[in-house]
Amino acid sequence: MNQWVDICNIDAILPATGVCALLGNKQVAIFRPYHDDRVYAISNVDPFFESSVLSRGLIAEHDGELWVASPLKKQRFRLSDGLCMEDASHSVSHFDVRVKDGQVQLKA
Repeated sequence: MNQWVDICNIDAILPATGVCALLGNKQVAIFRPYHDDRVYAISNVDPFFESSVLSRGLIAEHDGELWVASPLKKQRFRLSDGLCMEDASHSVSHFDVRVKDGQVQLKA
C-alpha cells in the first residue's frame, strides 16, 4: 500500500531552489521553482557521474517546461518526469510529491 510521507514544511524550501531528502534509502531532489506551493521530485543522483548533486542544480524553463541543470556538466533533467534532454537513456526517476497542510510529502 502506498502512503504519503512527510518530508518538511514548504517554507523550508526557498523558491527557485531544491533540497535533498531521503525516502527509505533513495535520495530524492525536491524542487520549489516558484513562490507558491508547486513542488517536483526526481532522483538526486546525476546518472552521468553517479554523484548525489541534482538538488543543487539550477532550475530553468525551456519550451514551457521546467528543467534542472546538473551542477557538474549541466545536463538537463525535466522536473515533471526526470527525462534527460541530452540523452534519454540517462533519464532519472520521478517521484510523486505534493504539499498538504503546508507539508511537503512524498509517496512511499
